[in-house]
Amino acid sequence: MSLSHIIGVDHVVVAVRDLDEAAKRWVALGFTVSPRGVHSPILGSANHTIMFGEDYVELLGILNATDQNRPTRDFLDTREGIERVAFTTDDAAAGAAEITAKGFPALGPIHFGRPVPLPGGGETEARFNVFRWPLERSPGSMRIFACQHLTREAVWVPSLLEHPNGVTRIVRIEVLAADPAAAAAELSTLIDQPATQGPDGWTVASGGGRADFLFYDAQVFARLHPAAVREGAPSQGVTALVLATAKPERAAATTGAVALGEGRSSIPAALATGTIIAFVPA
Repeated sequence: MSLSHIIGVDHVVVAVRDLDEAAKRWVALGFTVSPRGVHSPILGSANHTIMFGEDYVELLGILNATDQNRPTRDFLDTREGIERVAFTTDDAAAGAAEITAKGFPALGPIHFGRPVPLPGGGETEARFNVFRWPLERSPGSMRIFACQHLTREAVWVPSLLEHPNGVTRIVRIEVLAADPAAAAAELSTLIDQPATQGPDGWTVASGGGRADFLFYDAQVFARLHPAAVREGAPSQGVTALVLATAKPERAAATTGAVALGEGRSSIPAALATGTIIAFVPA
């Protein structure tokens, strides 16, 4: 049975060294990017969000070194890109207790917030409770945590949900691993979801109809993504984000996009802060 308080992928965290520059890059790729939000001092970070129907991308930068952001700082010492993935939880305290009981001592929950500028002026506050799986449990070099949204209306702001490139949701998170079967098995154990083998590797569902994870080796990675697209991608960890678009022609017309046929196109990792962005028709 799957975990009672985990409801599938919530968002992916793209760690970047220059938050302003990263926001400009993602705007140039056809995304609507939120104004900068500054997290509570305990986190020492700031972000921009790229919101879809049920999930989103978070561009995250470090403002001040804290114990909470040490893993992100260590990651940025090596590269930019998707450092971790969040799952939605309906109750962070209950979810933390649940994974702890299964033998994975939770870090947290912790509570934090960030101000959110409102389109008509003024601002509100987005508030969250989050917990992490143990840091050493990172399937395919991907850290995972869970996020409880206490103020969804302050995050899923209607004016942020429409994107010029037509993206509506995250379809798949792709992870390059030396041993894809082992990495998929570890994630399967951590989130209590099945891992299934297919022609492109091992898939683990995140639950709730949200994005799947695909774990593959270097040979499959090269087969799925042309060399021009792989430029700037990591040699391990999350390599690609597959996004559904209602406007495949607009997505394919993005500067730097590589057309792949049948309404599919991809943005090279070098143009998207270390992550391949693959567009597929919604």
